[in-house]
Amino acid sequence: MSENFKLPPLHIEEYKLENGLRVVLNHDDSVPVVAVAVYYDVGSRNEREDRTGFAHLFEHMMFQGSENVPKAGHFQFIMKAGGTMNGTTSSERTNYYETLPANQLPLALWLESDRMRSLAVTQENLDNQRDAVKEEKRLRYDNQPYGNIFDLINQMIYKNFTNAHSTIGSMDHLDAATVEDVQEFFRIYYAPNNAVLVISGAFEAETAKDLIEKYFGDIPSQPLPPALDVSEPGEVAETYREYEDKLAPLPAFIIGWKIPPRRTKEFYALYLIGKILYDGESSRLYQKLVKGEESVVQLFGFTDERRGPSSIFIGAIPKPEKDLSKIREVIMHEINDVAVNGVKPSEMQKLHNNLLNDTVRVRQSSMARAQSIAEYALYDGDPTLINSELDELLAITPEDIQQAVANYLNNENRALLDVVTVGKG
Repeated sequence: MSENFKLPPLHIEEYKLENGLRVVLNHDDSVPVVAVAVYYDVGSRNEREDRTGFAHLFEHMMFQGSENVPKAGHFQFIMKAGGTMNGTTSSERTNYYETLPANQLPLALWLESDRMRSLAVTQENLDNQRDAVKEEKRLRYDNQPYGNIFDLINQMIYKNFTNAHSTIGSMDHLDAATVEDVQEFFRIYYAPNNAVLVISGAFEAETAKDLIEKYFGDIPSQPLPPALDVSEPGEVAETYREYEDKLAPLPAFIIGWKIPPRRTKEFYALYLIGKILYDGESSRLYQKLVKGEESVVQLFGFTDERRGPSSIFIGAIPKPEKDLSKIREVIMHEINDVAVNGVKPSEMQKLHNNLLNDTVRVRQSSMARAQSIAEYALYDGDPTLINSELDELLAITPEDIQQAVANYLNNENRALLDVVTVGKG
């Protein structure tokens, strides 16, 4: 079925303002809503070693008001217009987005342009948001069982500080930050020539272009940010660590591997084996560990997709008194089985069906389309890749998967983090 299935291409129009802002329009009037996504090319990977956490701090700062919008006004305007909105930070980018009734496009563009132009970077706002980030760290990381394990495993996988440090950053660094530090970060990274604006949904192209020029056209560009080195040696930084988690009710573990960058053939192959190993109830490890042996409370895995060296994780929280080492043996046995025997035709068919289903679901949502298009534009310089990536994934063969697993997962070049409970170390 998948080999003969072709999705019609999405209509993509791309252009650039004189100040360097990249604009991508995706018209689709099947639903009377419009999604706006602004992606800035700044994430934790852009931070200095003595000033971590700035990218995430700005996710908070960007809602603290600007020249024509009061503090928290962005939320109020969007909610009163019947919309939804948010912002997120990763190693790769910081994004801000809203979905609104189609007739509210001018509001979304005005709000996004006002904070790009004139964010209120004041001592009061810095102090407030510094405290907000600290509280978030306490709630989501420090006072959460297993809350720090993904930051720890990243430090074990990556040797280059640019890749290894956490998005939440250091609270000491945030405490040491001055208003001048934060204003400089904003000037460098929140410039129009360091951003992508995507509109997806029901709108008239010429009207949208006029609005974009009106609101964004006179925001001054800035010199390009410093060049980044995200290169990594092949081996992981640390192969084993034991971590005592005072809040964890049960021991746990997570295994991590360093893999090639996104959109490489090897990355695609490893992304796909992840789906076969741990994605969904019919996956190999779910069937073995959750259904079969009933040895784990929770099984998890995901691929951390980056422009530079990326990673793949598999972890589990065993049931009480279950042997962690035996659970790890099952995981490594399945990985070895793929390296030696490959994947079954039935697994490939299920995989292709799921890929098609996922792609159709993305296309049904204005916001999912906008965000996907923005990533291709920002990371790859080509938003039309949204129309071809499914074909690239479907072109990965069982042999490609087998080879990638043998090369990257089926060896000792991996990071293992053992989480022990208090008094069990």
